[in-house]
Amino acid sequence: MEENIALKNYMEGYVEDLLPSVIRTMDICKCKRCRMDIAAYALNRLPPKYVVTDQGHMFAKLESFHSQFDVDIIKVITHGASIIGANPKH
Repeated sequence: MEENIALKNYMEGYVEDLLPSVIRTMDICKCKRCRMDIAAYALNRLPPKYVVTDQGHMFAKLESFHSQFDVDIIKVITHGASIIGANPKH
C-alpha cells in the first residue's frame, strides 16, 4: 500500500501565515489580488524549503524558530508590500 505523500514548499505556508500581520498596519490595498502578488514577490526571493514527510515538515518547522529566519521573511514581505502597494495590478 502506497502512503499518501506530497511535495510541499513549506515556505509558502510560512509566508501566508506572516503576511497578514506584516501588512496589517501598512497603508496599502489588502485585496486578495494584492496579497497574492505580495506573497508571490516574497516567495520568488526566498529560498524554497521543500518537504515530503512529516519528519521533513517538522525539521522545516524547527528551522523557522530561528529569529533571523523570521526577520529575513518579514523583510522580504515588507519590501514586496511596499512595491505592490505603490503599483497595484488593479
